[in-house]
Amino acid sequence: MLLLVLPLSLFAAGCSRFHHEKAEMVYVSARETFLRDRLAAVSNRTGEVTNGEALEVLEHGRRFTRVKTPKNEVGWIEDHMVIDEKTYDAFEKLAEDHKKDQPFATATLNDELYMHVIPGRETDHFYLLPGNTKVQLLERASVAREPVGGAAPERLAKLAETPEKKPGVEQPAAPPPVMEDWWLARDEQGRTGWLLASRVNVNVPDAIEQYGEGQLFVGAWKIATVDDPESSFPNHEAPEYLTLMAPPKSGQPFDFDQVRVFTWSRIHHRYETGFRLHPIAGFLPVTIFTAQTPQGTVPAFSFVLAGNDNVITDTATGVMRPATPRTIEYEMIDTQVKRIGADLAPIPTKREGEREKKAAKTERKKQRRR
Repeated sequence: MLLLVLPLSLFAAGCSRFHHEKAEMVYVSARETFLRDRLAAVSNRTGEVTNGEALEVLEHGRRFTRVKTPKNEVGWIEDHMVIDEKTYDAFEKLAEDHKKDQPFATATLNDELYMHVIPGRETDHFYLLPGNTKVQLLERASVAREPVGGAAPERLAKLAETPEKKPGVEQPAAPPPVMEDWWLARDEQGRTGWLLASRVNVNVPDAIEQYGEGQLFVGAWKIATVDDPESSFPNHEAPEYLTLMAPPKSGQPFDFDQVRVFTWSRIHHRYETGFRLHPIAGFLPVTIFTAQTPQGTVPAFSFVLAGNDNVITDTATGVMRPATPRTIEYEMIDTQVKRIGADLAPIPTKREGEREKKAAKTERKKQRRR
């Protein structure tokens, strides 16, 4: 009897291991495509798959993979139309790591756009979001623009060549790389990835969008309302806004360089600039809160400022952070914006830094003449 039980136990254990063996999966990154019954010039369609769909791998071929869909449809799909489990897990980890992040702004896609696992046009992409999709913005990064399809081998070889140096002839410096900004974004389903910033519009209230003066809005937040019976706002309550702006140029060593508060005038029945701080080296996030004053509770806000010119750039993502961050706080009483908080030291502007560099350069020239 014991001899009979032992083989049965081993068989059951073997079946258990076989039953729990995890199937290899791939995930559709193309918008949509068909499965084929064979790898030939003439083939039949055996099924249709769409972006984000999980497929079980049955067999690997050269540039193709034979898969099975959740509907038990079986066929071949091109490898460049799917991502593997490692890439899928990287997207899942990105969503998990940032699921509790508070968005600093919302935005709308100009047209359909892929989410990338890291910034860069040639990096792995997965989720394809349709045009007009609303997303939450979580972080900004800036990386060198990659040529579509990658650089040709002959071009790479040419770039790698060391130019022959001629005596007395100064070699021209290599031009700086063209930079592109990217947003880390999250959609309504919680899917998270990097989006090309030039294809995304930050949502700004129509009432103040016209006051951008050629700058890009990084974010806009309602911080107060004003009762104006002659205004056309719902219930005659005019919203007042805190905004952040930046120059329309990618690759800046800051997230924004202007803080501007739009207040509503009961006399002129229009928006006016109640406060402006410019130009600075500001970094996200911005925080909206309330402060207690003798006049009662008032709106307040804070943001991060670079304490010096040292900025740390993450080599993997291109996210920039100040080496010496400062948290600057303000409160708004009526239309007056006042500095508060523990850090009340002077705020350096970029113009001051430029003046200092110019003065140092002038001094060096004077010393060379002596």
